[in-house]
Amino acid sequence: MNFNIIEDNNKVIIKDILDFDPKHIFECGQCFRWYIEEDLSYTTIAHNKVINVKKEDNDVIFSNTHMEDFKSIWYKYFDLGKDYFAIKNELSKDPILKEAINFGQGMRLLNQDPYETLISFIISANNQIPRIKKSVELISNDLGEYAGTWNGKDYFGFPRPDKLASLETEYIREKYRVGFRADRIRETSRRISDGEFDLQSIYYKTRDEGKDLLTTLPGVGPKVSDCILLFAFDKEEAFPVDVWVKRVMEYFYLKKETSTKEIGLSGARIFGRLAGYAQQYLFYYARELGIGK
Repeated sequence: MNFNIIEDNNKVIIKDILDFDPKHIFECGQCFRWYIEEDLSYTTIAHNKVINVKKEDNDVIFSNTHMEDFKSIWYKYFDLGKDYFAIKNELSKDPILKEAINFGQGMRLLNQDPYETLISFIISANNQIPRIKKSVELISNDLGEYAGTWNGKDYFGFPRPDKLASLETEYIREKYRVGFRADRIRETSRRISDGEFDLQSIYYKTRDEGKDLLTTLPGVGPKVSDCILLFAFDKEEAFPVDVWVKRVMEYFYLKKETSTKEIGLSGARIFGRLAGYAQQYLFYYARELGIGK
């Protein structure tokens, strides 16, 4: 994509960008390492880097970065190579999705670190976003490398698999407040650290192949695997089904109580190769407005 990008005093500014709203991006349930500031900007940590993102009129300001990091890290992280105008135009042929897209028009799918995404979504099982965010932060602060300071707060990157694999289950449970998920976190980390599970290989697999592989890990079921595939491996046809997606699909499309498995199949059938984008717009729309509750 062609953008008017300016570098200025530890900032990178994209002028007159459409299809980018930090609130829609960070608050749509796809990531957990973000913090809202008093000026309504968002600070996030990825790839052991700290960045602050703020929308001002039609410009987006990325603070605490420079052009080299922006091109090598943040351009891909914020999915700036994708044509969201074309994606939304295609999905908006569906009148229900058109409403959902208008509501969350600035959403973009982030390209996140696979291991951090995997552990974060294992933690997400039967959990609430504030608690998930807190657990991920506790893990990072305890085991991660210092990533930088912004607005007087120190930030730490997410640790390598061997760090969590080396801990006792009880320590993980109590220190990071993850409850029954502690053993799943430790065992999954051990398998990756020991080379039993090649997480990077999923980049080269189809969505179905990746799903089959991921669900061999403890704590990774159909929904969690689709989240990982969508948010870390760019499998844009993945269609995670949580309670909100189930409700909105039943309310608008299926008109009846339907199993999670059938809703996943319906999402793939109805939305095709863009199912992951449809899922995010529908999820944010349903959750924020309480649709089908």
